[in-house]
Amino acid sequence: MPAANLVEQLVKYLADAHAIETQALAQLRTAPDIAEDPGLESAFREHLEETEGQERLIRERLEAHGGKPSPVKEAVMAAGGKGFILFARSQSDTPGKLTAHALSYEALEFASYELLMRVAERAGDPQTAEAARTIRDEEHRMMDRLEGCFDGAAEASLAAKGAEDAASEINGYLADAHAIEAQALQLLDKARDIGGDTELQRLYAEHLEETRGHQRLLEGRLQERNAGPSKLKDAAMRAGALNWAMFFGAQPDTPGKLAAFAFAFEHLEIGGYELLKRVAAKAGDTETIRVVDEILAEERSAADKIAATFDRAAEASLEAVGA
Repeated sequence: MPAANLVEQLVKYLADAHAIETQALAQLRTAPDIAEDPGLESAFREHLEETEGQERLIRERLEAHGGKPSPVKEAVMAAGGKGFILFARSQSDTPGKLTAHALSYEALEFASYELLMRVAERAGDPQTAEAARTIRDEEHRMMDRLEGCFDGAAEASLAAKGAEDAASEINGYLADAHAIEAQALQLLDKARDIGGDTELQRLYAEHLEETRGHQRLLEGRLQERNAGPSKLKDAAMRAGALNWAMFFGAQPDTPGKLAAFAFAFEHLEIGGYELLKRVAAKAGDTETIRVVDEILAEERSAADKIAATFDRAAEASLEAVGA
């Protein structure tokens, strides 16, 4: 195994991690001001301080290897972070969208540090491995904090929309969930072909079948409520999934990046369903709650299964780049 190549890959992972923290900072510096819920605002402010420390720690490890942040990646990620804040602000249910997307982003960071930790261990760099482990744990704690914010986020979202009757909002949440599942279908269909590892590809194929079932459940519930999916939202989300699939397919270390993104995407879905469940509970819609609980169990199980493959994903990524 060429040690120099392995260290080179480690430096690339560190540069990627620093760019991710740059995007996180761009989001967290504004997120508390638009949270509209005290618990959510507190979670963001606490994690902003943690993230500032994470950025310094990763920069130090990068410099220890003679590397430095990529100006292009940093600029793109910072712009992406600011773009997400603009998106969240433009939504009528800002607190809910902010919470679901933040959970997904923390999951992306958690997965990225799981992979960085493994690459650092392979490269014989215990300091970077420990730094990755420390940050990974902080990201996981933030995920737990956000999971505890769904009640407040749902209430704040309904208040922000001026929704006097929660039942009137359920169809919109169901249509949003259907659109996200449409994106998941496209992504998983491609992932089973480009996953780069037999076990990962098997998991993607397995969850693809579950996701088809999720769409059927949502369509059935919408029909029972005399509504239907949004063709525009579904088409936009499918197009987005194809773009993501092309991006991951073009990466030299597809297995790791795709696994991290899939883990994050599961948490985007989890966040959306947790919010829908609370809106349905406020409206007394027990059938929607039942459907959501059934889907949520499979989404959480899929996320756990993907997390259990991070060792394989890291190995497959290193093999793909000849490290």
